[in-house]
Amino acid sequence: MSSSLSSLHPKTFIPFISFRRHSLTRLGSFVVAARTMSSQSSQRAFQLRQDPLTGNSEWVVIEDNDQPGTSTDGLLSTTSYLDMLNDTRRNRAYRLAIEKTITQPCHVLDIGAGAGLLSMMAARAMGEEGIVTACESYLPMVKLMRKVLHKNGMTKNINLINKRSDELRVGSDIVSRADVLVSEILDSELLGEGLIPSLQHAHDMLLVDNPKTVPYRATTYCQLVESEFLCNMHNLRNNEATVSDGVRLVPAGSESLFGIKSQQYSMHVDAIEKDIKLLSDPVKVFEFDFWKRPESNGELDVHIEATTAGSVNAIISWWVLQLDSEGTIFYSTAPRWIDSSPEIGVREWCDHWKQCVWFTPGAGVSLSKGEKVNLHAAHTCTNILYNLKKTQSLTHEMTHSPLSTGDIHLTLPPERVAIYGDSRYRQSMFEATRNALQGNSNPQCLVIDDSLLLPLMALHASNRSRVISLSPGLQENAARYFEAIADSNGFSKDRFEYFREVKSKLAEAYPSKIDLLIGEPYFCGLESGLPWQNLRFWKDRTLCDSVLSEDAVVMPYKGVLRGCAMYLPDLWKSRCCLGIVEGFDHALVNTTLGGCGDLPTGKDSPCLPFFIWQCGETKKLSKEFTVMEFDFTKPITSPCSGEVQMEFIEPGVCHGIALWMDWVMDKENSTVISTGPDERYWKQGVKLLEKPVTVRVEGPSSIGIQASLDLSSNGELIITHTLS
Repeated sequence: MSSSLSSLHPKTFIPFISFRRHSLTRLGSFVVAARTMSSQSSQRAFQLRQDPLTGNSEWVVIEDNDQPGTSTDGLLSTTSYLDMLNDTRRNRAYRLAIEKTITQPCHVLDIGAGAGLLSMMAARAMGEEGIVTACESYLPMVKLMRKVLHKNGMTKNINLINKRSDELRVGSDIVSRADVLVSEILDSELLGEGLIPSLQHAHDMLLVDNPKTVPYRATTYCQLVESEFLCNMHNLRNNEATVSDGVRLVPAGSESLFGIKSQQYSMHVDAIEKDIKLLSDPVKVFEFDFWKRPESNGELDVHIEATTAGSVNAIISWWVLQLDSEGTIFYSTAPRWIDSSPEIGVREWCDHWKQCVWFTPGAGVSLSKGEKVNLHAAHTCTNILYNLKKTQSLTHEMTHSPLSTGDIHLTLPPERVAIYGDSRYRQSMFEATRNALQGNSNPQCLVIDDSLLLPLMALHASNRSRVISLSPGLQENAARYFEAIADSNGFSKDRFEYFREVKSKLAEAYPSKIDLLIGEPYFCGLESGLPWQNLRFWKDRTLCDSVLSEDAVVMPYKGVLRGCAMYLPDLWKSRCCLGIVEGFDHALVNTTLGGCGDLPTGKDSPCLPFFIWQCGETKKLSKEFTVMEFDFTKPITSPCSGEVQMEFIEPGVCHGIALWMDWVMDKENSTVISTGPDERYWKQGVKLLEKPVTVRVEGPSSIGIQASLDLSSNGELIITHTLS
């Protein structure tokens, strides 16, 4: 349930490195580096919290006690622990397997205990005797688990240790090796939370010979698919061949300079079932037994026959968990189009485990019906990787290992690659840039975000322009990249400069004023954050105010926070407040874990980032509305506020409000870039209501929305509503 020996923390929306070593992590809107210090009397964690609107950081101290001012609610409310505990199919499968496996008093080890559900299940299965050693390295979860154990009267036989599993020592931390291992250190790819090294250390140092384990085994599967949507998320080179703006982010022969990482990407592929053509039957790939020590690395070849003709653009993978040794209790993350056995049952939507997508290079591998292809699969301690070849003798003829990312200077998320390859987006951006440059004979342009596209467009739209780029997130990688593609894009290197100093020194370095200040806006690292965090553009524009000419053009001209009432039953179910979970009271975790619904007075659920189109069943219930506007031609003002009456146009149940940013690129409103629910390459913010509201056809029905956004600190958006 939480970090163990694993190198990646499990239950956040974005994986991060375990807390016991100097590490980087993301918790919601904060980027965090953490260290933990301990003494005989107390435990203390230091976390470096970064403000997404400024990039500035501060250390936050997390104490082992619950003294005033030491609340950890903000750290846990944006994680997916709540979604996991709302997964009733998962909880039931673990309960049945634990009750079947633990039939007498013994020593049970729970690695990554989280809120303590599996530990309590194990202790209950043994009755009054036996002992459970619960290992949890993340201090905020340790504090929460203590409260849960106390609430359920389960403190007697559960020994909770705030350490990573590889720090446990028999004879000091635990009295003896454990007879049974229970764990849930799995991510969507299976291995990403450090399953293999955790099992290796446990078998070497913490478990008896031939231990019992829950789960017993995990098996990975994959399937070849054709999908233009998935192809667009990595094949920028081919997509650029169809655009007419003259800019080439990936010039011919420069494919190694820019791309996505060679890894699997988690995604709810059920949402794109109509965009997918299945080219093969599912095939079994790797099998990992929890009851024995796994190998760190493995490779195998799988021969797959095409069931229909097409181009393999991606490989979709999932896993099936066998929780008991007899093979009667299962859990699967397979797509819904995969026929499941009665033992597995129908998969319900949840967000903590998705399917994974591996992108095949270029335009894909073309196959005819009945043709066989060789899939070479390899796994490391934390990843599963693929290489698809039509030749029969792949193992000894591979020229590039699937473990290598080559010499790419810049890697971006697949969604950003898809945006840069979208002809509609490119045309809008190019026209807006060209129009902004009109009337200026020797324009000085300043790009203040991490856009790779806009510097090239500004150089191409005017052959007399000079461009300065800050690229705060990409830093010197961006400078090397632009230098490498200068000739291919037809501009001399003296027309482009990457500014490495802090923004306050811009005026010293460039005494001549800036005529055009631009951004998409896009900031590397904020892709999984809330949409309005890109208002960092406004903050940075304010810092650059002294270098702007009197009639300087700022693009975008303004930002607009937009919203829409949504029917979101699956998302609501995954984030709603907990009560009794498999016989144990979890109500006290709701505020800390960011639940929606029956929260104490004065407590509210957070706004969270989601791809709305991946959130299971969804439906718009109102017209899109404007919450507030931000004028970028002027320095920043804070706080900002807005009020609007949300009018329903469709009957149904309103579970929450989707929120996003529209970027108005010019004063005439002729070019607007929307990041709303219909745009699948951007995440939206979701504010779930205190209680779902039933909307009827007869009679007027509306909700009053009041919003305030504090741009002086970390950009927290506060939403309140009243039903009328």
